[in-house]
Amino acid sequence: MLFEDRIFYHMYPLGLCGAPESNDSGPLFQKEEGPVFAVGNEWIDHMKDLGFSGVYIGPLFESSTHGYDTRDYRRVDRRLGNNEGFRKWVAACHEQGIKVVVDGVFNHTGREFPAFQNLQEQKWDSWGKDWYCQVDFNGTSPLGDPFSYESWRGYPELPRLNLKNPAVVDALMDVVRFWVSAFDIDGIRLDCADVLDFDCMRRLRRETEQMKPEFWLMGEVIHGDYSRWVNPEMLHSVTNYELHKAIYSAHNSHNYFEMAHTLRRLFGEYGLCKGAVLYNFADNHDVDRIGSKLACKADLLPVYVFLYTIHGIPSVYYGSEFGMEGRRTGDSDRPLRPQIKLSEMEDGEVTRLLRRLAHIRQSQKALIYGNHVELLLTNRQYVYARCWQNEICVTALNNDDSVSEMDIGLPGDGKLLKDLISGGEIPMENGRVHLKLQGHDGRIYQVK
Repeated sequence: MLFEDRIFYHMYPLGLCGAPESNDSGPLFQKEEGPVFAVGNEWIDHMKDLGFSGVYIGPLFESSTHGYDTRDYRRVDRRLGNNEGFRKWVAACHEQGIKVVVDGVFNHTGREFPAFQNLQEQKWDSWGKDWYCQVDFNGTSPLGDPFSYESWRGYPELPRLNLKNPAVVDALMDVVRFWVSAFDIDGIRLDCADVLDFDCMRRLRRETEQMKPEFWLMGEVIHGDYSRWVNPEMLHSVTNYELHKAIYSAHNSHNYFEMAHTLRRLFGEYGLCKGAVLYNFADNHDVDRIGSKLACKADLLPVYVFLYTIHGIPSVYYGSEFGMEGRRTGDSDRPLRPQIKLSEMEDGEVTRLLRRLAHIRQSQKALIYGNHVELLLTNRQYVYARCWQNEICVTALNNDDSVSEMDIGLPGDGKLLKDLISGGEIPMENGRVHLKLQGHDGRIYQVK
């Protein structure tokens, strides 16, 4: 499956780089000439060092404020630099073997987008009136326009595009074609994919396969049957919010049954998404940091061990590799999207763990392609194997405060378990092994 072997790093660049909250049309880099991109190449070195082989970065389209109120689809937001700077940044990522996926904000635009400005200026005579949903000149908008229109989730700053209009879809396909040809991007994460027109996504799949055969389409989907979006005609993957909720909830409530049930529901023998490869994460730019959600910070270890050893594509949100915390305040996401200067950050326990987990995942194909086999499940302990060809890897998690000892029967005919985190070895006898885990611990073993 496409991108199944990747480990993703997720960047919200406007926050990471400390860009002004409002885009006044002036360049952020007043004295810079030539190619400029605010996310420096030191971040590429950082990703490579921690074993990331893909980066999801966005939003990047020129916008007025937070990045999702687009005003120019063909320009990198000037607060971040310029097109040539981003093109060179993508090329530098590719040199390090890192795929680049950007945000595709195609459900709505900002009010400064040309089509909406044309609607404001020409009204009935505008070409822009057919670009948006439910434009009605018998009403008014919350922002004082002499017409009403549909917006995303009732936010009038985000008028919703009419994806039933062929002219709109044609224009968006040209936008994608431009980003592939100008920047050589490797994929798009579709913002608000759960409300996008299905015919539009089908066309996007067909056309991107012609633009770049291994182009990856991932959609932001929160609720519902993910297989409606992930299939051979539409998207390759979606954001696995169902598992995200299970991860922190199971640890906080000492209920590993929640994580196990979610895996069965999605990927089990009769799972909704059997065969699909979903995008797994512990946090992102829209939800509180995992370091703030966990009742016990020590659970970061089993959380990330779980994330890197289950079916799907693991993703880490920028800053969380340093154990960073952050919560939304009111209606503001800004605390989740802070500026970070990499030179001021230091490796910690989580950083070192993620570096080790990436090495383990990339060296053990069973952790990428293997079948999931449940070996032991209690409220506070969870042991499972990933089996691929002749390779078997076993993951053991302990959510208890105290030491846990478990006797486990294992598939295959191995003689011992090698602890891939510590390097120690545990003997097996008659296909069984005795495991001893510290409180709030996670281990990965190779059956040998």
